[in-house]
Amino acid sequence: MPGSARLCLIAGVLVLSLSLVNALTAGDFPPSLQRAEVLAGMAAVGLMLVAVLWTRAIPRPAEAAQLSGEQGLRIDEALDDALTLELAWGSHQFLTATSAASMLVMWDGKVLLRRGLITSDAFVPGAICQRASQRQELISLVKTALYPGRDEFDPVLPGLPSVMVQPLGHRGWVVLGGWSERCFTRSDERWLAGWSERLRRTLDSVGDGIQESHPFPQKGA
Repeated sequence: MPGSARLCLIAGVLVLSLSLVNALTAGDFPPSLQRAEVLAGMAAVGLMLVAVLWTRAIPRPAEAAQLSGEQGLRIDEALDDALTLELAWGSHQFLTATSAASMLVMWDGKVLLRRGLITSDAFVPGAICQRASQRQELISLVKTALYPGRDEFDPVLPGLPSVMVQPLGHRGWVVLGGWSERCFTRSDERWLAGWSERLRRTLDSVGDGIQESHPFPQKGA
């Protein structure tokens, strides 16, 4: 609860307590005192209600999850310099300017990039990725614990509390995992959709020039 809301709640409880004490210690209970007690009670309840609404208006941010993984950057060595630079630049922006903890890019069945907290487990797109590809729109899992099939993202990073999946046409996906539940904003979603469209056009222009993947080299975080 924010400090201002807590102060408002304490003031409401104090007013209500003093009103009760005043009523219990009064020798008689004339109409004027009754009206005063009613007004004091209404003021106390009003202050406590303001504190509750204040807390809802400014909710406490979710705590970051304790995620396990290797901090690093892995880019497919078969990519040309321009595409490598695009992937490195875009992933850097998402991992520094948003609440993303991990990022994976897959194209034509090959993982082109892993960055942030990463694993070496093979990623196999599941039902959620396929649904994003069919709809051709971003799917945001604001709280993965509520979604069946969330295990398909464990190879990206186990225990991700939130995930965004953006299709790259019908040939790939960008998967972005967050540090906490509901950590991505509408702005983050629009930014991911825009950058993914740019990346898709770049990958389409390369065509089949992306050779068979080699083992990922470590290029530093």
